[in-house]
Amino acid sequence: MSRTELSALGEFGLINRIAKSTKINNKSTLKGIGDDAAVIRIGDSCQLISTDMLVENIHFDLSYTPLPHLGYKSVAVNVSDIAAMNGTPEQITVSLALSNRFSVEAIDALYEGIFAACEDYKVDLVGGDTTSSPSGLVISITVIGRANPEQIAYRNGAKKGDILCVTGDLGAAYMGLKILQMQKVEFLENPQMQPQLEGREYVVKRQLRPNARMDIIHELADNQVVPTAMIDVSDGLASEILHIATQSGVGVMVYEDKLPIDRETYEVAINDFKVSPSICALNGGEDYELLFTIKQEDYEKLKTHEDISFIGYITDDKEVNLATAGGQKVPMEAQGWNHFKGKQS
Repeated sequence: MSRTELSALGEFGLINRIAKSTKINNKSTLKGIGDDAAVIRIGDSCQLISTDMLVENIHFDLSYTPLPHLGYKSVAVNVSDIAAMNGTPEQITVSLALSNRFSVEAIDALYEGIFAACEDYKVDLVGGDTTSSPSGLVISITVIGRANPEQIAYRNGAKKGDILCVTGDLGAAYMGLKILQMQKVEFLENPQMQPQLEGREYVVKRQLRPNARMDIIHELADNQVVPTAMIDVSDGLASEILHIATQSGVGVMVYEDKLPIDRETYEVAINDFKVSPSICALNGGEDYELLFTIKQEDYEKLKTHEDISFIGYITDDKEVNLATAGGQKVPMEAQGWNHFKGKQS
């Protein structure tokens, strides 16, 4: 039997391979693999279910990640998936695999962050599982949410003429990660050093303790706006744009000069790493902002929103292009995180 390496497929190739062999047996399953959450019909409403796994030394490094922050982040990234479906989270389960190097006090610190996130997002911790691990820490969280069927925003609903929107700012989490990695290297060379984070507090916070944008979901509802398509920005803006384009069967035009980039992100990118802030915004990942499309008639309802940027529009030519600040039009490529190669690809 021939052998195919996982790196040859990548994360999304593997997901697509599994999805092709998956058969739906129940009419109550409205959406399975392929979106931010599964959608299950429960009476007149729908239940949303999503799960994420965080693995030590793959998704987080405990040498610079405080356990309370990790606990909070592990919940927030799951809540973000429910937000990306235009739903409301209600419950979570938490499963942990632990090695014997973790004390009871360490687990208390982890759950301090989990409980804080549960309070912030108004979700209930209703169960989970614990087991041993030969090394490191593994956190797996499942989130359960709810939405009315007509309010759910899938990835495949974008139409020609829709406006492409994104919340917050982009690239900060990636810059925060690079700062923390740089500080770790310097500490290993000189254990007497103190962290140098002045002027970098915002980007570091965005990496260590991101927020799921449930505030935007409530504001969209208040303005009676239902996105035609939506996804959260976890693997990088370019990757998420391509997901919407592919699943909706459309093209996208994105404008580089419309990308929302915080001043601190810009300065860290230029001064500390000599990289383009736009590249960080497009490919950094872990921002957990919401990328969505709206009908043109809904623009008036959101045009003055201080935390929503309008960065492009949907076309019907199935091309995904970036209009650069220099006036060029270039094909957009995803260069975000590849889980099976363990690097930006």
